[in-house]
Amino acid sequence: MNISIKLKQICLSLCCLTILLSCKSEPQITYDVIIKNGNLINIEDGSVSVSNILITNNRIIKITTDSNIKTIKAKSVIDAKGKFIVPGFWDNHTHFRGGDSLISANKNFLKLFIANGITTVRDAGGDLTSAVLEWRKTIANNELVGPTIFTSGPKIDGPGGTWAGSLEVDNDADINNALDSLQSIPSDFVKIYDSRISGENYLKVIEEAEKRNLITSGHMPFTVELDPTIDAGIDAVEHLYYIMKGCSSKEEEITQQMVDKEIGFWDAMPLLQSSFSDSTALRTFEHLKSKNVFVVPTLHIGRVLSYLDEVDHSQDNYLKYMSDGIQKTYKGRIDRVKYATEKQVTDRKALDDFFGALAFKLNVNGVSLLAGSDSGAYNSFTYPGISLHKELEAMVATGITPLDALKASAYNGAKFLKQDTDYGTISEGKIADIVLLNTNPLEDIKNTKDIFMVLSNGMQHSKADLDNLLNSAIVN
Repeated sequence: MNISIKLKQICLSLCCLTILLSCKSEPQITYDVIIKNGNLINIEDGSVSVSNILITNNRIIKITTDSNIKTIKAKSVIDAKGKFIVPGFWDNHTHFRGGDSLISANKNFLKLFIANGITTVRDAGGDLTSAVLEWRKTIANNELVGPTIFTSGPKIDGPGGTWAGSLEVDNDADINNALDSLQSIPSDFVKIYDSRISGENYLKVIEEAEKRNLITSGHMPFTVELDPTIDAGIDAVEHLYYIMKGCSSKEEEITQQMVDKEIGFWDAMPLLQSSFSDSTALRTFEHLKSKNVFVVPTLHIGRVLSYLDEVDHSQDNYLKYMSDGIQKTYKGRIDRVKYATEKQVTDRKALDDFFGALAFKLNVNGVSLLAGSDSGAYNSFTYPGISLHKELEAMVATGITPLDALKASAYNGAKFLKQDTDYGTISEGKIADIVLLNTNPLEDIKNTKDIFMVLSNGMQHSKADLDNLLNSAIVN
């Protein structure tokens, strides 16, 4: 045999042997979980693709549309054929509060969130910070079932603030001490309330927080105009009262009346509503968008509270999850309606309709919305868990598309809190907070309630598990 040919054969044999040895030296990866053949909804553009999601250590390692995955190994395989896959829902405005006697009742809410596919909540201020931080730790350690909690800790307000536990500020030193205190928690954002804080101190809180690179959200004193609030650096505006104020052609005049104490908050509502200006609104929307300010419409609670005079909530299904202590906190808002004049009731309903139209205009003009329920103690018949789905439905009822309503939950929530490296979309490298739905939420937003399975904190919750969670949360 020709020597050169023999040498080529030897070399070829050695190459084959090397390849075989290298293949044997690379062990096949075994993933923790495979979700196979599900309809993955791209929250950014609404496209849907049949995909397989490979997960290890609660992280999405790989997403593939390859239908041949027989060679891929996993400890757990979830057949998602015919299911629709979305990021775990975020409720971007909740409250844990009511004092020590309601700690257990608030803890019970955690079950309601997970049972409704809500894997993350933004706690927008309360008086149970120590308990919330403890829950957060035990949830992370899988010693307690509940959502990831991002919290503001106590609210910032002025002297004699409405809510228990608020950090009261009356001067520069108070402001710095309050922010020091929040940073020591550490809080995930600064929540400012408007019941007693002066306009000057309100703007100073935002400006000082901005210097510290802290995220801010809040109500806005009506003694302040919206444009200066945006320019001070506010990151999110909670509720639509303050956006409406910034859309009024008479905002400056009405603000001065508030400063002079000629009118009160509710007196200003019809004045602002009647002086709404499309041109002023468009400038305001552009300002909000240019400064990347998020807006939390809280439409569902607005509708619930506006119609307390007409709707009997005594047979609400979710009342059985609300302790007697929580239900007692509902009395204040119920009594407010009971003793309201006919005009006040009519005005409130007109305002509710107005806010629906305003939320739609914000969305159409590119302002980022956050879906939040405002659920918790004192907010009558606005129940943790299910109310986030009601908020999404309320958004869509205004004309907002189901896709944009979905974006307002996890996608925008993660962006607002600067957590979008880990959350907000189902993407490689991100945390595997995932909800599998039986039906398509892009076709009907009510399908967000049609849950097949929830993946949260490395745990799988089947429909049976979710039902058991609900049953264990019954207190009445």
